[in-house]
Amino acid sequence: MLLMTLTYAFKEGFTYERRSEPGTRPPALTLKLGRGSCRDLALLMIEALRALGLAARFVSGYLYVPSRDGERYRGGGSTHAWAQVYLPEVGWRGFDPTNGVITQTNHVRVAVGRTWRDATPTSGTIYLGGAGETLEAEVHVELAHTP
Repeated sequence: MLLMTLTYAFKEGFTYERRSEPGTRPPALTLKLGRGSCRDLALLMIEALRALGLAARFVSGYLYVPSRDGERYRGGGSTHAWAQVYLPEVGWRGFDPTNGVITQTNHVRVAVGRTWRDATPTSGTIYLGGAGETLEAEVHVELAHTP
């Protein structure tokens, strides 16, 4: 009950904003601003959980948002971040402070780590182009059910 209340309080108490800058904001700054990206909110929640004496870790992945269902999740359609908490007798369970929900099958976990630096979902190379060039990337997540 405490974890669900805390998770929902993040959704209600903070404004979600997409940010393209790398990394996360310090939790104190996110708290002061009252807004942040999914990774900022996940980090702040992790720090709050650890202050309560709970084991928590950072998760990076994707949020599957089925357009046919009309559900509107914040942070969908691109990389997404949330927290996992270790619960004795149950194991690691995910909580998404951006959307105020317990994670389920629509949260596709790609990387997990103690900090956001340990949970980079992708790797690649750096492309340096001319001043007039732009680079765009698009991610599509499809769930496949296997027997």
